[in-house]
Amino acid sequence: MLNCPPRRSRRTAPALVPVLVPVLVPALAAAALLSTAGCSGGGGVGATDEAAGGVSPVAARSPSPSPSVTVAPTLTEVQAGSARITSADLSDDWTRTKGAATWRDTLLKGKTGNADCQRLLDGLYAENLLGEPVGARAVTGFDDADDGAQLRYQVGAYDRAALDDSLAWLKTVPKVCGQFTATDARGGELTVRAAAAPLPGLGEAHEGLRVTVNGDGGGWPAVLTLDFAAVRVGDSALSLANGGLGDIDPDDALDAAQAGTQRLQEVLAGRTPAAPRRTPADPPDDEQG
Repeated sequence: MLNCPPRRSRRTAPALVPVLVPVLVPALAAAALLSTAGCSGGGGVGATDEAAGGVSPVAARSPSPSPSVTVAPTLTEVQAGSARITSADLSDDWTRTKGAATWRDTLLKGKTGNADCQRLLDGLYAENLLGEPVGARAVTGFDDADDGAQLRYQVGAYDRAALDDSLAWLKTVPKVCGQFTATDARGGELTVRAAAAPLPGLGEAHEGLRVTVNGDGGGWPAVLTLDFAAVRVGDSALSLANGGLGDIDPDDALDAAQAGTQRLQEVLAGRTPAAPRRTPADPPDDEQG
């Protein structure tokens, strides 16, 4: 506790002092306030700490600065259409599809006792391995007549949590469904294998698979090879499946995924996608399949 000096009796100032009063009064008043605060009963150090740690009324009313937040833009219908790839983004052999390939019904419709593997087959057949979009969506398809291959492509806006869950599940597929059997619509046996297919550096998250199905192609043994790719950009994603009964070039799926990722990033940034590397073999404006 501070020791206060004893009070002194007031004395009459000399005649010349009033001239100095305007200068001395503020300083004396400030000193008096400090002396009073230090001598208030029971305050001591605690009172000094409280005063130092207090918040001024102005500061209390001022809102704290909010951290900067980057919100992923939501894909619109127009942007989804612009984010679709065209045949010009692929090799010269690809043209707009003329309809779903027949091997889809014979080699992708199967039943198995493993829930994860059933989800894989159903998702490949229904083209919804990422789940259903919750917003805008655009789809398109292409055929390679020389190899009998078909590429199906989709881009859409998804629920972010559900999308991340789907990508995390896809990562487990090669381990839990590396090889399994299923029964096709005719009662025949399908042997299915799934392996990881790298998609280097695409988007904010990505997963790729190569799936092979050995079964009955309608009265004859058939082997379906199918490359699947999915890439997330913000709350949007693209997915594609390139499959066929002949040799499937993995570069076709990779080219499509790379072109689609670039397009999706550009439209979400508010830019117009760059022109394809070659003249499209088909008009892109109504390219649906």
